[in-house]
Amino acid sequence: MIQAYNFLASWQLFPEKCVYENGHRPKSGIYKIQTGNSPKELFIEHNWVSLENQAFNAEYRVIADGDLHPFADDSFADQAQVAIPDGIRLEIHFYLAGQVHLHVIHEILPNGYLKVTQQGFNPDHSAFTNAEIYHKQMSVLPYSSSVSGAVIKPTEEGVIRHKALTAMEEQTNMQLDQIRKQVELLALQAQEIQKRKELSILIYSAKLNFSPVIGQVYYLYEKKDESHILSLVSPKEWGNSSGPFKRFLAGVKLLADHTWMEVV
Repeated sequence: MIQAYNFLASWQLFPEKCVYENGHRPKSGIYKIQTGNSPKELFIEHNWVSLENQAFNAEYRVIADGDLHPFADDSFADQAQVAIPDGIRLEIHFYLAGQVHLHVIHEILPNGYLKVTQQGFNPDHSAFTNAEIYHKQMSVLPYSSSVSGAVIKPTEEGVIRHKALTAMEEQTNMQLDQIRKQVELLALQAQEIQKRKELSILIYSAKLNFSPVIGQVYYLYEKKDESHILSLVSPKEWGNSSGPFKRFLAGVKLLADHTWMEVV
């Protein structure tokens, strides 16, 4: 089971990244792959929630040794065969009446996501391909998505858990959103302080012919030798020009903490 190690996890669905030619698009889901009762046994569980908020569950066990084995739910498949050619690909073939009627391909993508491709046949014998993308979950949430699997039915327990999880998600998402806004505000404040700091360093290195007063607006110019000077004279008083200087940089005001801020 060493080759299956990369797949052994609980994977959360990206509904917006999925493509469905068969079945309905779910709004959320979890796809779990675990080891079973023997070294070569895999236990696969799907739990998902429809757009109508119905919770569904499907689970089955397969033997990952490359051979055909009887499948527990013979209404879905007579036999199943699992192949793990390498550490990034796991394939399951479901046979019914001697023919493969569903091929499920699990692939670990370069970004670490899990792609589950389901290739099967509709009741009218036309082929379909569904592609689902999952990311690895750090914690297990009991809902997922897939149209393949055995004994798919809504469960009262699943609905109850989904309602509880929905309430939990709403509360935690609200709290996380509040924290995110606080972090964004702190980041903006930090940027403003850094901007004032850089401007203050520039001004304190400039030529000053007077003692600045807190709250007063002054005018920062660059001289022809690329040094800087703080002036009481605005560009308007120079006739909308930089006067004897190379260029006008900004109007600035001294704050109580002795930092400078740019003013319009």
